[in-house]
Amino acid sequence: MLILTRRKDESIIIDGNIEIKIVEIEDGKVKIGIDAPKNIDIIRKELYKKMQDENLAALNNTSKLDDVKKLFNKKTT
Repeated sequence: MLILTRRKDESIIIDGNIEIKIVEIEDGKVKIGIDAPKNIDIIRKELYKKMQDENLAALNNTSKLDDVKKLFNKKTT
């Protein structure tokens, strides 16, 4: 992990096309601004982790999928 010190209004550049700028520092919180191409997904880590956990749970829960399959396999009279 690279650790850098930045002050308000200072920034870093990643891969020549992503800029991370310190916008505000107040009450122990840091606001950052991220300028990146639209094709780059930027997601907070806690949300990314939650998405991963939900995706794994969905993969491991085939019983609900079996119920849906049964609905489609029912023949109407």
